[in-house]
Amino acid sequence: MKLYRCAAGAVLMTLAAGCSLQPVYQRPAAPVATVFPAGEAYKAPSVGAGSTMLPAADIGWRNFLPDSRLQRLVELALVNNRDLRVAVLNVEKVQAQYRIERAALYPQVSAGASASTKSASRGGSTGNANASSNYSAGLSASWEIDFFGRLRSLTDAALEQYLASAHARQAAEILLVSQIADQYLTTLAYDEQLAVTQSTLTTAQAAYEIVKLQFDTGTASELDLRLSQTTVEQAQANYAAQIRLRAQAENALVLLVGEPLPLDLPPPVRLGAQPILADIPAGLPSDLLERRPDILEAEAVLRSENADIGAARAAFFPRISLTGALGTASATLGGLFAAGSSAWSFVPSLVMPIFTAGANQANLDVATVQKDIGIAQYEKAVQTAFREVSDGLAARGTYDDQLAAQQRYTDAQQRRLELANMLYASGTDSYLSVLTAQTDLYNAQLALVTTRLNRLTSLVDLYRSLGGGWIQRTGDEPRPADTATASATAGSPSPTVL
Repeated sequence: MKLYRCAAGAVLMTLAAGCSLQPVYQRPAAPVATVFPAGEAYKAPSVGAGSTMLPAADIGWRNFLPDSRLQRLVELALVNNRDLRVAVLNVEKVQAQYRIERAALYPQVSAGASASTKSASRGGSTGNANASSNYSAGLSASWEIDFFGRLRSLTDAALEQYLASAHARQAAEILLVSQIADQYLTTLAYDEQLAVTQSTLTTAQAAYEIVKLQFDTGTASELDLRLSQTTVEQAQANYAAQIRLRAQAENALVLLVGEPLPLDLPPPVRLGAQPILADIPAGLPSDLLERRPDILEAEAVLRSENADIGAARAAFFPRISLTGALGTASATLGGLFAAGSSAWSFVPSLVMPIFTAGANQANLDVATVQKDIGIAQYEKAVQTAFREVSDGLAARGTYDDQLAAQQRYTDAQQRRLELANMLYASGTDSYLSVLTAQTDLYNAQLALVTTRLNRLTSLVDLYRSLGGGWIQRTGDEPRPADTATASATAGSPSPTVL
């Protein structure tokens, strides 16, 4: 008999624990090649002294971006950027939603008290009415036994949504670091272009004064004068446009930082002297599945949709609930807690769906299609990551050669201008040759600055694409995805531990 009771108890506990109708989750196969592209565009960078072969995710952004002014801007952005703050708060919101779903797994207990009075007349006369009262107080509990895993599936889905929001916050922080770096480098590029334009404008104005003097004395033609004037006016127009673009670039940087730029920032490092790391290994595409938070976010969403199928399947089966109450009841308030006033009730219930006009099947169809959508979105996230890394590798493999060639081209244009000035001064060539050489040099100098900028931003974007930007210093222990930096959570309540 004792053995029978133990077996019955074990069966009851198993039923109470319920079973899951969720499909067994399997990660979709990565729809990309097993290695990154190879070829002339993807040659590895030269490895010099002080280089590192650590993966991007293990390199701190302070080590990747040594410019102290840029580091300070990133620090400020991690504290003040509003998009990042919204992402942090969204994690807390989704975490609370998960706790709501999880609470449904447990009995719900409440306390209550009531009092009622009613009267009944005798013989149709209100003067002969009898009044009766009833008082009660006690505890009530209700519990839905999750035999078929409906509540557990909903809880699992909410948990995966929480994890997805945490990875989304991680992706937002990594993206912010790269956006700050890109925008800061853009402002440096505008500063250098402004310097080039200012120098060109000064030279053009000086040349214009000389040609005007020659025109006034009859030794230069009006054509030479007007050609010289066009150089001045074009340089002035370019300078005004670059002043505007520089101001707008700083406004964009201020928006990312989240506050006006402090006046005590460290001095900037010139664009050509930025010591950004260039020899980060790409690894394998499979590494991205664990290092890219946007891929982890897409997979968490897919797991949530997989759990939703389990909840939709469980809706076809009965729901079993237990409701009980224990307390006291009396006709008088004074006797509410007297001996013999105890009362209790126990009400089990079973609800079996018989006809729902196809609603349950439609819900299952929706959940199934939504999972198919999630698979496609996950695969797209993997493909996007593969493309971004491949583009970054192609940029890293070609920009050094392009920059070197652009530098040689600019030097050649500088020498050409010197020779054109010599020939014009000796009277053996027209001023048109000087003007053409000066314009070509100016354009070459601007293109050189743009090439430097594009090379550096491509390195920053490659660092982000490989999952870099989550830790501050190389060697730091990576934080969990749902944990923000102390600076990023300043002024915000700490999230509740699950």
